[in-house]
Amino acid sequence: MSTAEDVRALATPLPRAYEVLVRDRVKFRVGRIVFLSLSPDETVLGFAYPKHERAALVAGEPHKFQLPVESDMRYNWVRLRLAEVDREELRELVLDAWRMVVPKKVCNEYRGQT
Repeated sequence: MSTAEDVRALATPLPRAYEVLVRDRVKFRVGRIVFLSLSPDETVLGFAYPKHERAALVAGEPHKFQLPVESDMRYNWVRLRLAEVDREELRELVLDAWRMVVPKKVCNEYRGQT
């Protein structure tokens, strides 16, 4: 089981990532692009994910993943129930979401440090 604190611990140290509060939602951005967003009760994490792959992700583990709300279907976005994921899987999802929005050069430099 993962928590909002786990999300913060994973996202905050990523290069160029920063946390903001927007209408009672904690969001993590690179520049102006959001790559993670916590629900107001911090039980659901929205994250950047390729549109063309999300239906398979949700179908494969519907207890864990959800499609975004209708207004967000046009974006590269999926939602995750934090209670259904362990910290290692959460780490992979956070890193993948961050990689979608950060410049390749920054991603490659980060990969070389870890």
